[in-house]
Amino acid sequence: MYAIVRTGGRQYRAEPGQSIDVERLPYEENETIELTDVLLVVPDDGEPIIGQPVVEGAAVKATVIKQGRGRKIFVWKYKPKERYRRRRGHRQYFTRLRIDSISGA
Repeated sequence: MYAIVRTGGRQYRAEPGQSIDVERLPYEENETIELTDVLLVVPDDGEPIIGQPVVEGAAVKATVIKQGRGRKIFVWKYKPKERYRRRRGHRQYFTRLRIDSISGA
């Protein structure tokens, strides 16, 4: 069984036992949360349940494993023939979730 959930403006495929990195959420580590913005639920033996836009009554329970920051990426600005160069780094915040269970409609 898996589900497609939307959080932080992005969509993620969630399966029980899997861990996913999502945009930073305001929860502490080892806290259990419930994601209710479920767009699709696919049971192991049945037909997929597609939301219009979300599946009514569906929820994904997850545990916050870690609050962290990703790898540093570098952004360059450059203008030719002007001796203008700028380098700037950025590290994106993320929340690592472990998917505990998926309850369908």
